[in-house]
Formats: sequence, C-alpha cells, structure tokens
Amino acid sequence: MTTRTIQFLRRGQPVTLHDVPPDRTLLEVLREDLHCTGTKEGCGEGDCGACTVVLGERMQQAGEDPVLQLRAINSCIRLAHSVDGLALWTVEDLARDPLIAHAAGHPLHPAQEAMVQCHGSQCGFCTPGFVMSLFGLYENHTLQGVPVDRTQAQEALSGNLCRCTGYRPILDAAQQMGDLPPAPLNQSAVLQKLEQLQRERKSVDSESAYQSPTDLQELLRLRADQPHAQVVAGCTDVGLWVTKQHKRFPAVLDLTRVTALRKITRQDGQLQIGAAATLTEAFAALEQHYPELHRFAARFAGLPVRNSGTLGGNVANGSPIGDSMPLLIALNAQIVLASVRGERRLPLENLYTGYRQNVMAADELLVRIDVPLHATQATAQAGDLHLLRAYKVSKRQDDDISAVCLVLRVAVQGGIVTEATIGAGGVAATPVRATQAEAALRGQPWNAATAQAAAAALQAQFSPISDMRASGAYRRQLLASLATRFWNESQGHRATTLEQIAVEVLP
Repeated sequence: MTTRTIQFLRRGQPVTLHDVPPDRTLLEVLREDLHCTGTKEGCGEGDCGACTVVLGERMQQAGEDPVLQLRAINSCIRLAHSVDGLALWTVEDLARDPLIAHAAGHPLHPAQEAMVQCHGSQCGFCTPGFVMSLFGLYENHTLQGVPVDRTQAQEALSGNLCRCTGYRPILDAAQQMGDLPPAPLNQSAVLQKLEQLQRERKSVDSESAYQSPTDLQELLRLRADQPHAQVVAGCTDVGLWVTKQHKRFPAVLDLTRVTALRKITRQDGQLQIGAAATLTEAFAALEQHYPELHRFAARFAGLPVRNSGTLGGNVANGSPIGDSMPLLIALNAQIVLASVRGERRLPLENLYTGYRQNVMAADELLVRIDVPLHATQATAQAGDLHLLRAYKVSKRQDDDISAVCLVLRVAVQGGIVTEATIGAGGVAATPVRATQAEAALRGQPWNAATAQAAAAALQAQFSPISDMRASGAYRRQLLASLATRFWNESQGHRATTLEQIAVEVLP
C-alpha cells in the first residue's frame, strides 16, 4: 500500500511530508524528522503533557461562517497523518509565527513571558507543554475577554505534570497572561490558509495505508473492504499500543474527518452525539443539560486527552475502567452501529460480551450515541426528586484512571422510587449495569433502609478483582459507601471533597 503526503500549516506556511508510515506518531515526526526538539518526550502515553502542542482546525456549521478551533493535544500518542490539513503550533513557533502579532519590545508570547515573570520553570523539561496549554487557554479565553480564575487555570493545565517547580507559580502565570501586552493570532489569515490546504487535499485513495474519508458511506465501504485495518479516532488509547506495546499497523482507518460523525444534535428528546465528537465537545453538550456533571467530566483524563479522544472511541474500546460508559449506562444511552448493510441500535450495556470484546461485526462501526434527556432537579411537588450523581474514585484527583466509577440516576415521586438506573466501572470485566441494585430501589420508599438495600445489592452483584489501583475488597466497600453517599446527598448533606477547596493564592 502507498503512503499519502501529509501537509499542514506551521508558521503561516504549509509543511509537506512524504513517505510517513501510517503508525508514526506526531511527536516522532516533530523531533526526529523536523528536528523540533523543544517538544519533549516524557511518558509516551499522554499523562505528563511534556509533548503538548496546539492544533488549529477550520470548523464550519451549516449557514455559519467558519471558525478556527484551537486545541491543546498530546503529540506522543497522536498519529502524524491525523494533522493533515490542520494548523500546528509547537513551543518553538510562538515567538516566530508571523501570524502572531507581538507587541513592540515583547518578543516572547504572553504564555512564555508570564512563565518567566512568575518563575514558573526550574528544570524546564515540562515547561514546553505547560506553555502550549497556556497558549490554548490564552487564545480561547484570555483574548476573548474571559478572565481566567484559579479553578479554570487548574482545569486547563490538568494534563500537564510538574515534578519540581510546583503549580502555584504556573497558575500565577495563567492568570498574569491577561495583564501583559496582547499577542493575538491572526485567525482570519489561518482560516484562509487552511481553506487553501483543504482545496488542495487529495480525495481518498483506496490504495493508501492511512485512510481518512469525509463521507460516512465511503467510510463504511472502506471498512467493509479493509476489515483488518486499525480504526482510530483521537488515538488516545491506540497511541499507547504504538508507544508502549510497539504494535505496528500497516493500514489505518481514521473516522475523525467524517462530517456526520462530528455532529452533536438535539432531536426527539435526546442528545445525538456523533462517534467522532471529542470528549471535550461531548461532555460540554451533556453539561448543558446536566450541569452537575462538570467536575466528573473535568476529571476524565487531562484536557489534551479530552481534546483528542472521542466519546465513540471510549465506548467502542470497551475498557472496564472507561469513565464515560457508566455515565451513559445510567442515562439509558443507546448506540447506533452501521455498515454497508444498514444500521442497528442497542442499549450501550449490550455492546460488550467480555473484556474488550463486543458484538460488532468485522464490517461494522459505532457511529452515534443517543442519550435521553431526563429531568434532574427537584419538582415543585413535595417528595419528588430527579437525582443524578457521578462518582469517580482514583488515587490521583486529576488525570488518573478510576479504581471505581459509579453513576446513579433515581426518580422519586410521592416518596416512592419510580425509576433507577446505575452504571458501574472498575468492578467487572466490562462496564456494566447494576441491575440488582436497580431492582432493590424501584417501587420502594426513598429512605435510608432502601439505600442500604441498594448498597448491599451492589456488593452482591460484583466481585471485583485486585490490581495495582485497588484491592477487590476495597472496591466492594466503595460501592456500598458511594450508594450511602448518594442517599446522604439526596437529603441535603454535603460531602467533603477536594473540589470544594478553592485554589487560592497563599500570602
């Protein structure tokens, strides 16, 4: 098979690369081919953020003007071919890009200058990644007139780890960027240049080792013709197979350019989320209806992972510790599978047959997740409640994998539980529905005894394994404790959690 040419925008000019293998990472291309060694290689799995770069993509909704979407992503687990037709910035570009208008006497970008003034770097290895996350924050918020508070800065930098400087001066820098002379990116010029790249981009070549079609039917045809090609979206898990397991993929099928799979729409009382919508986009849409999910969503990995990874990829991957599936199960989500033979729908929990195994045929792809929009607030009638809580327990507060993830949704009318759906992760070989606990709740009075019965049912249904994240006994105890916490919160009790602690500047 052939390898198609990669062309992307950097410093206002197109960069063209030939003969790049389909499974070569963006970081490898930057450091080894383009000699951009300012971008660092740390963990090689999207955890430390030293490899962070910013991608710019031309996005256009029907009937609207195009906009430039800027996202900080991890280059170590991103395949190089995925940036074809996009704009790219590394830490070495911020002071040299002619499309960034620096103020006289300020050769550094505000993200860099603020780090210098606030003493935000010691060894400096992690600094390029922090600067690029700050650059994304600067363009998306600071320049839009949105003041950056401490909590927002912490969320924006959640995917960047520092071993020696400490986070206080880096958070100071995030807030100080807005006090420095502005250095805006000429987004209109970038959009024009990206439009030119799009016009020059070649159509799908059936002989190419890396396929990235834009049409859904073409994608399904390619899937039918190449059932052994590795399907990728944001590549936040497949990238680890390359960097950690040293797997090779002679053929790759990328579904992130398919317009239909990027859409998120409301229709018939449900949210229809295309499988290629990023986690950032999907969670933002869910939070519009379920604002209580914000902190849970912000704890799904770090921002660069959420900016790259997709909701469909997380669901299709089927990891038992994937955080989105317990939430979607509790929300009664259904998935749509498609092939050249047609479509079929099924409840999300019915997708999985075993550890990372599912019911999808070789020619099928997950194309959409449909999420019913339930009420989640107390009603005017006394005793009526619609509760949704998502709990994640992990060793680290941010950018970590769950030991247990439990999401509960309960409706109470006239003091009686009329509806209960519970999704659980980290307690079985697959993400699973807690059917026994649901049965213990439905039709029962909403009181402490019913909550205790649900807690006991959770422990009875699951026998979690012990691993590096938690013991099986600890996980079983967590299930009961979280069910009790859910009851307490329904009665107005407020649990003490880290997110309640304001990130303040110490004197």
